[in-house]
Amino acid sequence: MLKEFKKFATRGNIMDLAVGVVIGGAFQAIINSLVSDVLMPTVSIFTGKVDFSNMVFTVGETSIKYGNFITSIVNFLIIAFSIFLVITYLNKINEKMESIRLGQVKKVTKKLGKIKKEEPIPEPTVKICPYCYSEIPYKATRCGHCTSELEKVEVVVE
Repeated sequence: MLKEFKKFATRGNIMDLAVGVVIGGAFQAIINSLVSDVLMPTVSIFTGKVDFSNMVFTVGETSIKYGNFITSIVNFLIIAFSIFLVITYLNKINEKMESIRLGQVKKVTKKLGKIKKEEPIPEPTVKICPYCYSEIPYKATRCGHCTSELEKVEVVVE
């Protein structure tokens, strides 16, 4: 049973999950700081510094703190929207990098986000015979001037 546990714990998926949890925890601190230090003060500028946390509904001796619940909902929406923006931007960058990596003939301009297609390079029509230095057709296997045998040219069609 110990061997099975060791095999389970050292599998790639478990290690990836562990790394994801650690990075997620670190990312949570960044997002929380973004929300509490940047976005919420910005929102309070427009809402007149409304503080929902003081809103309480009291029934008898029981306090229902619905203001904290509203604050949590607002924080969640801001965090979700922030993550949406970051992931959308990263996906666009990954798509552009992937298209470049796959060898598609594209030219990246100086401005990020603008990709222009280049014309494909045309196949050559002539070549030079290495023996007599005459110009001959590109696909020729024998020189028409000196009759030397030439290396076969393989044409790769993409």
